[in-house]
Parts: sequence; structure tokens; C-alpha cells
Amino acid sequence: MKKGVKKRTPESYRRRSYRSLASEEQLVSTFFRLKETDLHILAAEDVTVEAGELATRYRLQIENYLSGHPEFGTSLTPLEDDELAPPVVGRMLEAAKEAGVGPMAAVAGGIAECVGRGLLEAGHKEIIVENGGDIFLSRSIGLTVSVFAGQSPLSNRLGLKIAAEQMPLGICTSSGTVGHSLSFGLADSVTVLADSAFVADAAATRLGNEVGSAGEPGQGIERALEVATSMTTLRGVLIVCGETLGAVGEIELTPLSGER
Repeated sequence: MKKGVKKRTPESYRRRSYRSLASEEQLVSTFFRLKETDLHILAAEDVTVEAGELATRYRLQIENYLSGHPEFGTSLTPLEDDELAPPVVGRMLEAAKEAGVGPMAAVAGGIAECVGRGLLEAGHKEIIVENGGDIFLSRSIGLTVSVFAGQSPLSNRLGLKIAAEQMPLGICTSSGTVGHSLSFGLADSVTVLADSAFVADAAATRLGNEVGSAGEPGQGIERALEVATSMTTLRGVLIVCGETLGAVGEIELTPLSGER
């Protein structure tokens, strides 16, 4: 159940240190890994067993659907709705249609959200779920998410300030220069904020592709932001390409000191 092809992967990416979350005090870290699913969960208490059960359940639903619908795993364009599909698959199909990409573009953010919402339904109040850089957030206080942008000089120098009122929230990132996900773009990072992590993940892929559609990075960023404004369910978009950045929507940046 792979989301895309492999690109160059620096050591910091493999260690999952490309994404840091501030305001983690008093939260307990839980880790769970199953094939491509690589979760880091922060909660008020240890949720290892619950998170593992949730992640396994949703992965199995997707894998079982893939076995009977191989095009679900290979298509780079949206597929038709399937009323008989499991809810997680249905939401991937919906997000793909909204973003104009294949449904697997929503898999990492989708699993992060399913695990996060499952933990919320179980009574846990403070939840952060990261799945390979795609994040579902639900906290009662504001926090800052640092943005990893590959070899860009802006990488780990900028933070996204997230207010408590914005959550629950999905924050997902696509890159044309680092990571394992398939991207046809040139951006070091395209970070999308949306109420749905399914939508944020799929949209990040689409907008990352758009950055590669023009000859100059600045032109590509402008084109991607134009597309972003037409996607009404997005809360905000931040694009970093080398020393150039662009943003639209609910993006509040703050400088970070040193590498995280």
C-alpha cells in the first residue's frame, strides 16, 4: 500500500525530525509502525494499544478494498464514488475528487485522522497524530508546527502558529524534492491546512504538482496558490521553493531559532 515513488531521503527525514511540535508539555509519546504507516501520537496518556488497533483496522479496510479494486492503488486521477466502500475508502475517494488526484494521495493523512478521531471518541481529549509528516491535531491550547522544507534555507526556520479555535485540524505536506510520496512538482514543501486531513493530504499533492507546471519557481507558486483559492474547503496553504515562499488563507508564520 505505497503512496508513491521514493525520492532522496536525508537522515533527518528518516529520523522523523523534520516535523517538530511545540507546546508538547505533559503529553505522552506513543509510536506505532505497520508497513508504510509510521505513527507518532502525543496524548495525555499512553495510547499505544488503542492507536495500534485503530491503525491496523483502517489499514486492513484499505488493503482489503485494494485487493478487489487494484485501480484504487494506481490511479493518478479521481475515481468514481463507491457506495459499498468502507468509510475510510469513501473519504479517500471524496478527497481525491476534490483535489483532482488519485485516491492514494489521501492515505497518510486519512489514517492519521481516523486514528486521531478514534482516540477522541474513546475519551482522550488532547491528541496529535503524525503519520510520516501528515498530521491530525486536536488540542485545547495553541501550538506551533515547524516546517521542514528539504534543502531550502527556510527549512526549520519557520513555524506555523495554530490557534486552539482552528482545531481539530489536518496539516499535510507534499514535497517534490524529499520524501517517499509521488510528486511531479518542484516545491521543497507544500503544506495545507484543512478541517479534513484526507483533503489536506490530497490537496498538498495536487498543489505540489502545480508548482512544477511553470518554468520559474515564483510562477509555479503563483499558479498553485490560484488553484488553492478555488478549493473552498482548504483553510490555508504555505509553499516553499528554495528561497521563495507563498501563502494564502489562515497562515500565521513565526520565526524559529536554530534547527529542530
